[in-house]
Amino acid sequence: MKLQLSIGMSVNPRTRPIFDGAITADTVDLLPSAVHPSELFWRQLRFADFDVSEMSLSSLMIAVSKGDDRWIGLPIFTTRYFFHTRILVRADSGIDQPADLKGKRVGVPEYQQTAALWARGVLEHEFGVKPSDMEFWMERPPSHSHRAAVGFEPPPGVIIHQIPPDKNIGGMMASGELDATLLYLRHDNLVDRSRIDLLNCPEIKRLFPDPVAEGTRYYRKTGLYPINHAMVIKRHIAEKHPWAILNLFKAFQRANEMADTQRREHIEYHLAAGLIAPEAGAALAKPVLQHGIAANRATLETASRYSQEQGLTPRRIELEQLFAASTMLQ
Repeated sequence: MKLQLSIGMSVNPRTRPIFDGAITADTVDLLPSAVHPSELFWRQLRFADFDVSEMSLSSLMIAVSKGDDRWIGLPIFTTRYFFHTRILVRADSGIDQPADLKGKRVGVPEYQQTAALWARGVLEHEFGVKPSDMEFWMERPPSHSHRAAVGFEPPPGVIIHQIPPDKNIGGMMASGELDATLLYLRHDNLVDRSRIDLLNCPEIKRLFPDPVAEGTRYYRKTGLYPINHAMVIKRHIAEKHPWAILNLFKAFQRANEMADTQRREHIEYHLAAGLIAPEAGAALAKPVLQHGIAANRATLETASRYSQEQGLTPRRIELEQLFAASTMLQ
């Protein structure tokens, strides 16, 4: 009989083969639920709803640092982004470059979330803007935040206000009560409550007018493609069925390879039609999103360093503390 496990995660090209059953894990029967990450992490950290799930890398590090050992990490990385390129600012705020964020009122859905961790880390190390240089306003209340679920408290020297329940980041940006927001989430889920489409508001602009160019600059300089989410499995399940760890890892590897194959097929179509140059096709054919520790060690260790620097964790969390021992050589 197969081990039956509930699994919660977001849907994207690299997880869809798991959802639709195109890829299965050996001797494991997965029961998938598509859940928005904002809601998923809150549900996992507060209620442990799923046997296996996507998880905020930052929240996992904080939980481990506080002795919460309910989860074992799997080096399966479902989402990445150059998060600092998503910073939005008011056009009348006087913010034209990152240094102008100093002294400004900055919204953030969740101070400890991984996207904000990366955005603050890049602002500090690339542009000299420290977290203590800004005044933060957090949207999620304690009842629906990762912060409350893991017992996070603001680091010394950092100002974090709680946005009142009758307001949200979108409305405060539109009204001028906030000057900027590190990350803006307006999806329909049980946690985030902003709804305004800020990108189509004339009062709002991107801090980086060309986010692709800035992401390219950052990647070429650092070699880092920030990891946002990993996967976790409940520790008591992993200890009872240790073989399930690598079976799950291999299934996600196969799903990732399937997505890459489909991506390369699209590249071939464009090459054949003359829509992209051969050198561009060669560059696009190289896999960028890979699972495992070996391919991602530098990025993971940078996230751990940023977490300690920003006071989210009291020490640098070693990868061996986060991920299953059987996955450390993958």
